[in-house]
Amino acid sequence: MLQAGQVIRVCASAVPKSQQLCAPIAQELAVATRLQSTQAAPAQQSAAALERQKKKERQMAKKAVHSKSFAQNLFRGMIEPEQAFPYPQVLNEDQFETLQMLVPIAERVMGEQNDPLKNDELETVPEETVQNLRELGAFGLQVPEDLGGVGLTNTQYARLTEIVGGNDLGVGIFIGAHQSIGFKGILLAGTPEQKEKYLPALAAGENLAAFALTEPSSGSDAGSIKTRAELSPDGKHWIMNGGKIWISNGGIAEIFTVFAKTPVTDEATGTTTEKVTAFIVERAFGGVTNGPPEKKMGIKCSNTAEVYFENTPIPVENVLGGVGNGFKVAMAILNNGRFGMGAALSGTMRTVITKAAEHATQRQQFGARIDGYGAIQEKIARMSMTHYATESMAYMVSGTMDRGYEDYQLEAAISKIFASEAAWFVTDEGIQILGGNGYMKALGLEKVMRDLRIFRIFEGTNDILRLFVALTGIQYAGGHLRELQKAVKDPISNFGVVLGEVSKRAKGGLGIGPGNSLADKVHPNLVDSAALVCKSVDQFGGAVEKLLIKHGKHIVNEQFLLNRLANATIDIYASVCVLSRCTKTLNEGLPSAQHEEQMTKVWCSEAHTRIQQNLDILKNPVALSNFKTMADISKGVCEQVAPVQGNPLGV
Repeated sequence: MLQAGQVIRVCASAVPKSQQLCAPIAQELAVATRLQSTQAAPAQQSAAALERQKKKERQMAKKAVHSKSFAQNLFRGMIEPEQAFPYPQVLNEDQFETLQMLVPIAERVMGEQNDPLKNDELETVPEETVQNLRELGAFGLQVPEDLGGVGLTNTQYARLTEIVGGNDLGVGIFIGAHQSIGFKGILLAGTPEQKEKYLPALAAGENLAAFALTEPSSGSDAGSIKTRAELSPDGKHWIMNGGKIWISNGGIAEIFTVFAKTPVTDEATGTTTEKVTAFIVERAFGGVTNGPPEKKMGIKCSNTAEVYFENTPIPVENVLGGVGNGFKVAMAILNNGRFGMGAALSGTMRTVITKAAEHATQRQQFGARIDGYGAIQEKIARMSMTHYATESMAYMVSGTMDRGYEDYQLEAAISKIFASEAAWFVTDEGIQILGGNGYMKALGLEKVMRDLRIFRIFEGTNDILRLFVALTGIQYAGGHLRELQKAVKDPISNFGVVLGEVSKRAKGGLGIGPGNSLADKVHPNLVDSAALVCKSVDQFGGAVEKLLIKHGKHIVNEQFLLNRLANATIDIYASVCVLSRCTKTLNEGLPSAQHEEQMTKVWCSEAHTRIQQNLDILKNPVALSNFKTMADISKGVCEQVAPVQGNPLGV
């Protein structure tokens, strides 16, 4: 910790005596006043669009909050180790024994009683398989036992989801759409009466559930939905009209979590506005119909259909989470459900790597097994490291949730982004190793490739989630910058706030000591790798501040830059997850310890290089100029609605 005299000297070195202590920070934090709104909206924007933009402005101007989230604190250039170290060990003896009992049963059901290629060909899950899943309890894994479920923790659920993902992603979506998002709203936000009424039959698989948010004009922009619900004259029902598209289980579900616009009157002002409200809708209410199953690229055995609501009467007691709180309910469901995707895709990658390794150790070319060739070795090593990072991240997030933390939304989003792209990379490389065999349908990797493509799109497209990660982190950092800006106006009364901030900056900038350290958190073998991560965090925090100072409120429109921040965030978090997990493995002396150490060291080394590249781009004038040129290139293609240039032959 810096002494008071050192703090004064740090500030004095930058400004005249008359402006000591507060001036350098106040000057740097002028950005705080520019974080209160986005760019002015064009006049032709709709009232709804203007309201959404004003909401974004209000969000960016939120006061400072104090979070234990590792990812959020990265944007302040700080390592908050509480959620990341030590690696979560959240299962008690009973929970571990339950998992020991369930894992082999799930492996048998999925490995012996489910046929992924048959499901893909039939484009449905056969009733026999559905019944086997019912007997396993697969439709209510996280529903409390007193409501008919298995009552698993998030980590237990992740482990079983991994088994399903390693066998058949289509079945994974079938049961995941039901419980991970379909009735998750009832589990998270339902009243005791709603839970008692709906969860037992849903947990038993007697009724299936669906999550109905997406509409033709509303994909990532949930606030633009058109489905509406009006209160009936007698005040006993909401009458819903509208339609939803691409709804998983939409053609077979009996219970829907549906989001619709409703009029909400402010009691204080008497002003009525439209807000999104979540409803529990039964098909039996009437007026609920669906279109035919969609013909899809992958996950064919899962049902996907349009769902229509025509004067559907919904009892007022079926509002979920309160009138006007639908957006909060939707985000809670999606944030809570995303962790399972990382676990499922870890299972997929484990299966793919196993098939690739089996082939590589049996296939001979040019007089030797192909696993002895450097090109194949690099592929298998990168596939393995990527899988290790994905798996480490998935169970880090589930463990964070099981320990009762609520600020895990960035980590869950990072896990979803990373896992969906990692699984695609691993499967693509696996097919390459198997060559023609990998391309053939019989081996199953062709199906996996088709199934995987949707994971970068649904439950929040990776493009939108990257912006979510970057902007949420910036909002968090901006709140603390505004807090500091206020503090420096009265530095004596707020000396603790100012001292803490100056101390953080001075340590990294003047050689008094490292800004961040993980040396006491990781195994001695991993200290050098941890130092690379700490260096990245220090540089990342500085990069965020410089972007805020340069762009202010307009940072929300700098998507080229925000994507680079998000990519760096993902790499830093992945590195911390593998460091934490590998430390646990080394401390316990597991047989895989040396192998995990090798993967961790290479991963952290290469991730550090990628992080540096992403941060360098943020201030590279050539790269920034290229971004502007790319915007012009895109504009030209979109104006032409085709490639601008003709064929090089001129015909």
